Amino acid sequence: MALCGEGPLDIFKAAFDNGALIRWLDYNDTWLAAEWGHPSDNFAGLLALGDWLCRNPGVLDGAGGAAVGDVLELAVKAYEIQGVLALANAFNRVGVDHVALVKVANAALTARLAGGGRAAVEQALAHSLIDGHSLRTYRHAPNVAARKSWAAGDAAARGLRLGLMAARGQLDPLPAPIATPTWGMQDALLKGKPLVLAQPPGSYVIENILYKVSFPAEFHAQTAAECALRLHEQAKGRLDEIAAIEVRTQEAAVRIISKTGALRNYADRDHCLRYIIAVALLEGKLEAKHYGDAYAKSRPEIEKLRAVTEVAEDPAYTEAYLDPARRAIPNAIRLRYADGSASDWVEEYYPLGHVRRRAEALPALRAKFTAAAEPTLGTDRAAALLALFDEPARLDALAVSELVDLTRDAKAG
Repeated sequence: MALCGEGPLDIFKAAFDNGALIRWLDYNDTWLAAEWGHPSDNFAGLLALGDWLCRNPGVLDGAGGAAVGDVLELAVKAYEIQGVLALANAFNRVGVDHVALVKVANAALTARLAGGGRAAVEQALAHSLIDGHSLRTYRHAPNVAARKSWAAGDAAARGLRLGLMAARGQLDPLPAPIATPTWGMQDALLKGKPLVLAQPPGSYVIENILYKVSFPAEFHAQTAAECALRLHEQAKGRLDEIAAIEVRTQEAAVRIISKTGALRNYADRDHCLRYIIAVALLEGKLEAKHYGDAYAKSRPEIEKLRAVTEVAEDPAYTEAYLDPARRAIPNAIRLRYADGSASDWVEEYYPLGHVRRRAEALPALRAKFTAAAEPTLGTDRAAALLALFDEPARLDALAVSELVDLTRDAKAG
């Protein structure tokens, strides 16, 4: 389980804390489909349980110690459960948050890691699907709050609890939790729409996952930030002359992050397309500090630029976004000035973390890891971790507890 300076945590608290750490804004990966989410959330429960199994051998029947390779194999399956369910099932359309799928995937795969067989996994899936799910109101005005950064940890901890109960034979079988009329998941939660598996599970999700490399911003805005940065040089001396910032984007971005009106806090700003574009135009960069209250209050130009930003859906962008062969996240921006002149349209279909830009992204990911890890872990340990991930066979064989120890804050001992 995750460790802190005072000693080991309760396994469910460990899963919660792991989930909050994974959601650190700069590093969570992303999956975009009819439903959205961050499949890296699934490591929260898997790492907590894997570490616990290493430190408590023989406590669970059928479960031995766990190696990193075991966790990685199960993580591929967890990604697939969450991601394939997200392809055609829009939980957001009924007001339910995507972390419901983190709970489902964590329940199923922690049941397996804990030594449960097929029946236990099926029971974990059934009970997690009918469990109470978070409303996504904490991601939308007027209730936007920091809860959106710990909701996945909360879901993973709950999934872990259900997974352990299933592995121990403590969950009753549920013959028809999804399709039972009136009381089943489809009628009670999805307004009668069937729960769909869009394709057979395989490894599609992990192969096409999006890495957040360039900007600490909601993923639908990644290419918009990139476009705004390209316009920074020509705009920085003419900010007062900008009459309109025209934005073409996908339908999902219009619905989720095209916010107008007052922004209440950090959590509101990092999910606002207009704010992200304004900061990138102003600063020529976009960093986590730019979402804080102090910065936002110090730059009144942001609100002036937000006020003249015009966001519209481009149907071709939406089509490219939903196309499973492309999985694009397109945005385009043009600046119109008060004198009637305008910039060219600046367009980007694929963010740096997209599968089509993997080779370009890898050096940036490595540099980002080093910059983030060294202040906490120290230069030597950060370098050792990076070297470990360059040796897949050694990493796979490593006990989960050893990996967790390597990631502990150096100051905690």
